[in-house]
Amino acid sequence: MEDVVRILNVGIMPLTKEQLLERLDRGVLVTPNVDHLVKLQRDREFYDVYRRAEWVVCDSRILHRLSRFLSRPLPEAIPGSSFFTDYYRYHRHDPDCRIFLLGAAEGIADKARAEINREVGREIVVGAHSPSYGFEKNEAECREIIDIVNRSGATVLLVGVGAPKQEKWIMKYRDSMPGVRLFMGLGATIDFEAKTLKRAPAVWQRLGLEWFYRFCKEPRRLFRRYFIDDMGFFYHFGLQLLGLYRDPFASKKDS
Repeated sequence: MEDVVRILNVGIMPLTKEQLLERLDRGVLVTPNVDHLVKLQRDREFYDVYRRAEWVVCDSRILHRLSRFLSRPLPEAIPGSSFFTDYYRYHRHDPDCRIFLLGAAEGIADKARAEINREVGREIVVGAHSPSYGFEKNEAECREIIDIVNRSGATVLLVGVGAPKQEKWIMKYRDSMPGVRLFMGLGATIDFEAKTLKRAPAVWQRLGLEWFYRFCKEPRRLFRRYFIDDMGFFYHFGLQLLGLYRDPFASKKDS
């Protein structure tokens, strides 16, 4: 991947939201944030998914701001949850854009489908499915999901089941869905679109504190991620600024 801003062992494409909307047509879109970058220091399979993805775009305002310490900063953060809204609005009159939503709890994906189609004014979302917990370990269920997606006629598949599960699932099965041109792994986006989960107020988003707003809503679930696991990122980034960071998979990546 050329023309990227490298943060730890990830090359992030220096795109604005407008540029991404204009160019995003096919491939796999992944959206690194601090949590992803921590996982990418120890999860080789997740790392390989990132290396194979055609689109790697900054999801995090924290990463965007820290990139200012690098020789080439990122132009902006493009949070995946809000980008998806921009994406389907951008393609509202494009008949070749037919979206399938995969993820969220039972009934939530169907609710998101109805909300999006109501806003767009056409059936831009042609299918929705909420898989069972642990579905990725059940090959029969995965094959059933693939069949549902293929029969829907979707050209865009949004998978929102959390990282790194969603990215790994996409990369494992993308070739089984030949009609799908574009795959997106976008976490809680389906819940946001269904309006069952509220995004942080705009001022929190502008300050880069949407993560803290989410923590306040779900402290038990998110405490370890934000205040223990993700702290390792700042150690590794400090090493990068000092020229001491080493990609843990560098010696293996071409093997």
